[in-house]
Amino acid sequence: MAEFVDAFDLARTTEARYATIAEEPALTYDKRLDALVGAIAEYLAKQRKLGRVPPWVGESARYLDQPWHTCSPANAAMREYLTFSSPGEFASRNIFTEERPLRRARGLQST
Repeated sequence: MAEFVDAFDLARTTEARYATIAEEPALTYDKRLDALVGAIAEYLAKQRKLGRVPPWVGESARYLDQPWHTCSPANAAMREYLTFSSPGEFASRNIFTEERPLRRARGLQST
């Protein structure tokens, strides 16, 4: 996933970025993963203002029937936080995650 997001972000133009998400990836038949891929593609398209979202992200296989909180089931406070902070592209698919789900740690830069 990290390599994909890096490739998307390194694309030089809006069209090149869109091209990285335009083709539908094959379904894995892991419901969570298939829904997550749809959420990520829609999120990237909207966050990076590509002007369009690939049509495949709206397929029914890209949505979960049951909620998935990306934290321990025993952590009720975190589940509540994720329910309210999750971006719409994820929440609409019943995926509840942090408000900036694709945030990545960056190494310290030398001065």
